[in-house]
Amino acid sequence: MTQSLASRLWIYQKERFPLIKTLPLLAVFSAASINVSAMMAGRDLPGWGTYAAGLALALILFFQMRVCDENKDLEDDTRYRPERPIPRGLVSLRLITGLGLLTVPLAVLVAWSTSVLWLLAIVWIWLAAMTFEFGAPTWLKARPVLYLLSHMAIMPLIDLLLTGLEWTGTGPAPDLWLFLALSFVNGCVLELGRKIWAPTAEREGVETYSGLWGPRRATQIWVGLLLLAFGLLLGVGLSLGTVWPMAIAGGLGLAACLMVAGRYLRNPDEKAQAQVDMMAGFWVLICYGSAGFLSLLAGGP
Repeated sequence: MTQSLASRLWIYQKERFPLIKTLPLLAVFSAASINVSAMMAGRDLPGWGTYAAGLALALILFFQMRVCDENKDLEDDTRYRPERPIPRGLVSLRLITGLGLLTVPLAVLVAWSTSVLWLLAIVWIWLAAMTFEFGAPTWLKARPVLYLLSHMAIMPLIDLLLTGLEWTGTGPAPDLWLFLALSFVNGCVLELGRKIWAPTAEREGVETYSGLWGPRRATQIWVGLLLLAFGLLLGVGLSLGTVWPMAIAGGLGLAACLMVAGRYLRNPDEKAQAQVDMMAGFWVLICYGSAGFLSLLAGGP
C-alpha cells in the first residue's frame, strides 16, 4: 500500500528534523537569547509575542538549514548514505525544497512585524554562501577547520537575530558579544560531538572528525571547545551578576561531558559515540538554560 504524503513527511521529520527533540531545544535557545539580551541591558523582559516570534524564526531557520543541507549533500548522500529519506525515495528533493521555500514569506512576515528583517537578511546571505560552499567547495573541504568555523558562524548570526527581537530600537547590551561567542563555540561543540564516531562505525565517503584527526585528537579538541564554552558561560554569568550559579550548573555539565569523553577514549565503541553526541546536546542545553533562566531564579539584574 502506497504511503500518504502526510505519512511520508512524518517519517521524514522523524529522521531528519525530529520535532519532538528540536522544538524544546529551540524554545530554550530562542527564549534564553531574548532573556539574556534584556537582562544584560537591565531592561524588563518583553511580552509573549516576542518569544513566539523568536521560536518561529528559530524553527524556520533551522528547517531551512536542513533543506539547504539536503540540496548541498544530495550527491554524497546518494552515493554513500542511500538509506536517507531523499536518496531512498521516501520524499523528493523537490518537495522538501518547496516546503523550505514556503517558509520564506512566513519568516519575512515575522521579521518585518518585529523590525528585524535586516538581521534575517544577514542570516540568509550567510546561509546561501554556506550552501554554495562560498564558491570554493574543493578548496574549503580540503581545510576542515576553516570549513567548520565558516559554517558555524551562522550560529551567532542566528543568535544576533533572536536577541535583536529584544534590542531593536534601543541597541544591544555592550556585553552581548560574550553570549554570541558562546553560541559560536557551542555550535562547534555540537558539530564535533555528532561527528566523533567509533572506528567500527566509520563509513567511506562520510567525513567525520574522528576519521580526520583520529579518535583521541578529535576528542581532545572537543574537550578544548567545552572548556572554552565554559569560560564564556562564566563571562556571561559575570555580566548578569550570577556567576556562581552558572559556575555550579556549568561545572556539573562539564564534569559529565568529561566523563563521557574519558569513556570514549578508553573504549571508542558505538555506545560511547552515541554518548558523546548526546552530551554535546546536553551541554548546549545547560549553557542556554543557565544563561537565560538562572538569573531569573537567582534574582540577578
